[in-house]
Amino acid sequence: MPAQQPAVSVIMPVLNEERHLRDSVRHILGQEYAGEMEVVIALGPSKDRTDEIAAELVREDPRVVTVPNPSGRTPAALNAAIKASRHPIVVRVDGHGMLSPNYIATAVRLLEETGAQNVGGIMHAEGENAWEDAVAAAMTSKLGVGNAAFHTGGKAGPADTVYLGVFRREALERAGGYNEEFIRAQDWELNFRIREAGGLIWFSPELKVQYRPRPSVRALAKQYKDYGRWRHVVARYHSGSINLRYLASPTALCAIAAGVVVGAAVSPWGFVVPAGYLAAITAGSVPAGKGLSLKARAQIPVAMATMHMSWGFGFLTSPRSLAAKVIASRRPAVRRDLASEV
Repeated sequence: MPAQQPAVSVIMPVLNEERHLRDSVRHILGQEYAGEMEVVIALGPSKDRTDEIAAELVREDPRVVTVPNPSGRTPAALNAAIKASRHPIVVRVDGHGMLSPNYIATAVRLLEETGAQNVGGIMHAEGENAWEDAVAAAMTSKLGVGNAAFHTGGKAGPADTVYLGVFRREALERAGGYNEEFIRAQDWELNFRIREAGGLIWFSPELKVQYRPRPSVRALAKQYKDYGRWRHVVARYHSGSINLRYLASPTALCAIAAGVVVGAAVSPWGFVVPAGYLAAITAGSVPAGKGLSLKARAQIPVAMATMHMSWGFGFLTSPRSLAAKVIASRRPAVRRDLASEV
């Protein structure tokens, strides 16, 4: 018989996930894993059937439990789920993420082989219609998201951050859990603190999670505006954590805006900048859209522009007062609820 593997706790922050929650949990419970497993779903104040579906999942499988997350904030949900969970390995999964069949087994093996405190892999975006296919193509293209390995793939090795993550519980406890002030970028911020404390974050392309993109231009724009806004907060909170990749979108937005102003008020030559940008993302969409429908390929430049401009706008308009509030906050330690084990 194969050796028993370590028990794992899967934590899920959930809000308005009626579309994907059942499928996501099915991918967890169907893992090719020999160890004990529990799934802790932290329920935010959803406006759809998410709570009803979660209750059905609890009734159907004793490994699934729920905890409340009245604030609806992702880091608060994660901390609540960590506190309610019991096992030494903690696997983060989103309500719209689909784990590959051997994801947990592979991650546990990599934790042992590398000595890492957190391991993660590829955010493999896959759409269910033409627009989502276009967003998925943009999110897996270097022109769309830069050279982030967890988006575009790459060799296994140490990383600044990874998608979602499979953690050693003691690493989460030493770090004090997620900083609940970070509504977005909480993964990057937590991984930064783990690395500062001497912990290793490990990326491996062996780990893959299917990700469902946002279903509309408006939803995608909000997502990336929030990403940019909170990435600037991280940069102010942890000096020295910024790199050139994160400055590309703000720089592009400023250059395009300046080009439009110059073109309209001074010389038509100013329009060369925005025209050059449009030409670049249009050309880049050709290899990114290989194998997709014509309708999907036509929307890839829209998806790329939405991501770039929204991220840049969020970064540039991120208020210092938000960073000041985060800097002034304290992170209470998040530890296992030992009372539940008595």
